[in-house]
Amino acid sequence: MRSAISFFLLIVLFASACRKGERITTDPNAKLSIYDEHLLFDTIFTAVGSVTKRVKIGNKNSRAVKLSEIRLSGGSNSAFSININGENTLQKNDLILNGHDSLNIFVKVTINPNTENLAFLVQDSIILNTNGNRQVIHLMAYGQNATFINQPVISSNTIWNNALPYIVNGSLTVKNGASLTIQPGTKVYFHKDANLNIEGQLIVNGTYNAPVLFCSDRLETIYSNEPGQWKGIFLKRNGNGIIRSAVIKNASVGITSDSLSANAGPKLILNGTTIKNMQVAAYIGYHSELLAFNNLMYNCGNYLIYAVGGGNYNLKQNTFAGYNLNFPRKTASLSFSDYLSASAYNKLKIDLTNNLIWGSLTNELDIQKKTSLAVELNLWNNLIRTTNSGYGVNNNILNADPLFINKAEEKFELSAGSPAIKKGYDLTSDPYFSNYLNKDAKGNARISPSNLGSYEK
Repeated sequence: MRSAISFFLLIVLFASACRKGERITTDPNAKLSIYDEHLLFDTIFTAVGSVTKRVKIGNKNSRAVKLSEIRLSGGSNSAFSININGENTLQKNDLILNGHDSLNIFVKVTINPNTENLAFLVQDSIILNTNGNRQVIHLMAYGQNATFINQPVISSNTIWNNALPYIVNGSLTVKNGASLTIQPGTKVYFHKDANLNIEGQLIVNGTYNAPVLFCSDRLETIYSNEPGQWKGIFLKRNGNGIIRSAVIKNASVGITSDSLSANAGPKLILNGTTIKNMQVAAYIGYHSELLAFNNLMYNCGNYLIYAVGGGNYNLKQNTFAGYNLNFPRKTASLSFSDYLSASAYNKLKIDLTNNLIWGSLTNELDIQKKTSLAVELNLWNNLIRTTNSGYGVNNNILNADPLFINKAEEKFELSAGSPAIKKGYDLTSDPYFSNYLNKDAKGNARISPSNLGSYEK
């Protein structure tokens, strides 16, 4: 047995030796195979490096070839950088590539700040010379300038507009007594693990045609639906907010709120907003308060709404779609409890009206009463996927597919024939009707009886 193994090792060593000394062809027709001659990077913010992309170079010839030159054309002035066989370099000469072998070139781009507000294009190329043949790999990247937020606090009333995107690095806190107002169409990007803390006030004034965007600063396609890229928005003990028509995506938790309101106003009003692709939850409340109207929440790791320790939750005309593109979820999309711990439990008040509470599990609504405190529950005209037959009162519709247009394509409007069409409770006397509930998430007028969920049309 040992002699057989020894013989095999000798054969391998002999083959390797032959490979090392492989003859090099000088045939001008012995060209290299380039598997991607045009390398395009998505939008890169100035001074923020891109994802690294790979270019594979192959030698399909039976003999080795000598690459007399591999060179980044722009040299040290280029926005691009290359790594050849593990070496960061601008140029490599006389590299031997054996027959039927390949090598990888890794490319990254970092764009320096300039005064341009709109997207702009940067270009370069990698030059390969072999046996008199000149081959070119074209490099292109779209870049955009941005306002970089590197300070840790906002201590006075501040307005962000849509002239340039904002890039938040680290932890940014709006201090007690200060406000941050964000105008329509503004884009707020968060670097890895960054977050926004609200100890004062957050006012987001998006519109359906110009929503405010909160997401990661990685805009490459492979990151477009990747959860957990930043930490999220945190409403602290003295903080409060009004968020209208925003898109919040790709964080760990979209919004976390840790208390009731510190004044007579609501802790958080959330209207016409989409929260998606969260690693843990769209919203987490710890004995807190949420007024949510016309929102869409989907594709979150554990919960869409997780509210514990009691609190006040007024949720009307929302679409809660418990479909998980990235996660094997086992918990109900909407989970409420009056209990957090032996020292943290409070009265729980829930008003659920005209919502779609649907998803891939047989039970998407879980309301737990674990203490002697009363749970005040108003449950009217919702469509619910549930195992609790007791919810089948007050015109609630149980376990009837709402017939979304196409959940795989993230289209959660209702198809014709949906059991949720024109089944809504009349909310015209609701105190929040004129400011929020008289229109749907797209700005369409709500006509009673309304559709269930966030879309009237």
